[in-house]
Amino acid sequence: MRALLRLTRGIDRFTESLGTLSTLLVLITLSVGFYNVVARYVGRFIGLQLSSNLFIELQWYLYSLVFFLGFAYILKHDVNVRVDFLYANWSPRRRAWVDLLGTVFLLIPFCLLGIYVTIEPVLASWGRLPSGSWGAWELSPDPNGLPRAPLKSMIIVAFVTLLIQALAQCIKYIAVLRGDAETVDKLKTEAEGQGAIG
Repeated sequence: MRALLRLTRGIDRFTESLGTLSTLLVLITLSVGFYNVVARYVGRFIGLQLSSNLFIELQWYLYSLVFFLGFAYILKHDVNVRVDFLYANWSPRRRAWVDLLGTVFLLIPFCLLGIYVTIEPVLASWGRLPSGSWGAWELSPDPNGLPRAPLKSMIIVAFVTLLIQALAQCIKYIAVLRGDAETVDKLKTEAEGQGAIG
């Protein structure tokens, strides 16, 4: 079990780095959005086209990436939306049972299904034809738009990172159920920290 808990710490560090990257992408998205607004109004004022569809699409691509990279981070920190008027008063062991069952029977199958149904559309976006040969990438229909294939690929990345973090969470829940006091205390401290923030 100790080896598995070490593995979860590595996964948690990776997820934390995704959360940091997601935060940086928020700042970049805001900057691109600010540029779009300023360029549009200044361009109208001086009679020049200072913005283009490239920057508009870049803004919503970045916005999408914030969410795709943030899914695993949200799961790790247990800040997903939850009606917890019962859950909040349960013991750590009972919460671990509910979280474990929910993760095993709902979240993990959802991630696997998401990966499965997304593979073909993503390959088609990269130019895979029904014959198995390869054609052109899927491009934006707008002038100066961005290719769609890289962004669609991030859907699979989002499901994979969420799945990996879900497996790490399962290991933690099992540790709580086995009576690993260190894990129970760590989960309690995390929950109390979130309560103070909320």
